[in-house]
Amino acid sequence: MSIALDQIRQLPVGQRIQLVEDIWNTLVDEDTSFDLSREQLEELDQRHAELLKDPISAIPWSEARRQLMAGD
Repeated sequence: MSIALDQIRQLPVGQRIQLVEDIWNTLVDEDTSFDLSREQLEELDQRHAELLKDPISAIPWSEARRQLMAGD
């Protein structure tokens, strides 16, 4: 595993983000459930409330991803 991590650290940020996304998708494909802490649930609730209060402020994942990859 450490060999792979050393190789991963050498990748550009955009490629590392893509790798994380690819790995995440493998977890989602397996229909894995996650136990969230109280703090994480509260954060999700707060973000959801903010979205409902101002839906225009949200950006689609494709735009967020583009900004991350571009380093905006």
